[in-house]
Amino acid sequence: MNSPQHKQTSSGSDIFVVDHLPPEAIAMAQALYSRDPRSVTVHLERIAEVGYEKFMASYYVGYGHKSIGDCGTTTVFAENISILAAKAIQDWSLYNGQEASTRYLDMTKQKVLNPIGTAEGEKIQSEWMALYVKVLTDLIPWLKQNFPKEESQDEKVYEKAIKAKAFDIARGFLPAGVTTYASWHTNLRQAYDHIHIMKHHPLVEVREVGATILETLKAEYPSSFSHKTYDDQEVYLAESAKELTFYDRENAGPFKLQHSLDVTGLKTYTKLLSDRPQKTELPSRFLKFGLMNFSFPLDFGSFRDLQRHRNGVMEMPLLSTKHGFFPWYLEQLPPELREYAEEKIKEQENRIVALKIDMETKQYYTALGYTVACDTSLGLPAAVYLAELRSSQTVHPTLRIVAQQMTEVIKKAVPGIKMHSDMSPDAWNIKRGSQDIVKKG
Repeated sequence: MNSPQHKQTSSGSDIFVVDHLPPEAIAMAQALYSRDPRSVTVHLERIAEVGYEKFMASYYVGYGHKSIGDCGTTTVFAENISILAAKAIQDWSLYNGQEASTRYLDMTKQKVLNPIGTAEGEKIQSEWMALYVKVLTDLIPWLKQNFPKEESQDEKVYEKAIKAKAFDIARGFLPAGVTTYASWHTNLRQAYDHIHIMKHHPLVEVREVGATILETLKAEYPSSFSHKTYDDQEVYLAESAKELTFYDRENAGPFKLQHSLDVTGLKTYTKLLSDRPQKTELPSRFLKFGLMNFSFPLDFGSFRDLQRHRNGVMEMPLLSTKHGFFPWYLEQLPPELREYAEEKIKEQENRIVALKIDMETKQYYTALGYTVACDTSLGLPAAVYLAELRSSQTVHPTLRIVAQQMTEVIKKAVPGIKMHSDMSPDAWNIKRGSQDIVKKG
């Protein structure tokens, strides 16, 4: 599309969709509304004459009009970064994007990062990947025996469902240093603000990824990424990153809710709480009634799914071996394979403990199946949405349990609220075999 799409209402109002210009030009066209109330078609002509680069340099960076940067978007694709780096990119309340799914993809051939570069580090990573391969290899035929295909079921869908179930279990043995692919769709302002924080991240890889993203964006949009930095701000951000990047506590459990909800105020809207239809979100105005803080144990693999919900504060848990390997993963294995895996896990834990490095870097050598201490603060609408969506049968079983626990405590905290969560026990379902991106026809 090389020109705006245009429609007009019956009363003569004009509606334009402008998507054919670079992000900075789009930002400039919106900004001109605030000082020149003429049609966007007039502003687009001015953009063509003046050039959006000069405008952004003068008014966005030069005069600190951050709202202008909110009006232009860009998409970053980060490839072959560790899962930890992907989580750092996504650790932003306004993050939009996607990541390669360990629940649907065979990670066998993915490179695994060994940031300390030692033989012992390499040994730990290769042992985790060997265990991942063995679990996948042994599980798939075993699962087919335990969940045979029914005559009415499509062969391809069934095969995908079996593999997906195997990936759900095997992913627990992947080290967090395994590489992945992540995208980030953001506006120009948020891109810089988040990268500025990543610049002080405890992990070297994350700092380098952030710096490289900034360098690439600066090459593409020099007018929007030429910000000045100030020493006192940098010192403060460095201290904040040191204290707040990773969250941990001595004990990872049990599940607990603390809240500041105004229950009396909520009673004013009893009908809206009790009559809400399925798949309908609570109005965002309910956020004014206070926050709900949930703390619970969960494996790091499923935390990654939980982190997609960013309408609140989602602490980034420190991945370590101290809270133990999440039992569910071992419980899914046939007896002999479970015994073998438990033996290997003990060996790996001894190797990790022996590494003379900081706890943040040890995360690269720790498997996704280890338990982490999770803590999240959400308003009632976000809490209800998360509990209902993540209780579905297609959600990873360990996260489903948390969603169901959230459902129960929300119902106790807010009398009369209607919850549409799936509270049924986890069951075999080939539906996941159809959850794919495939070519039509």
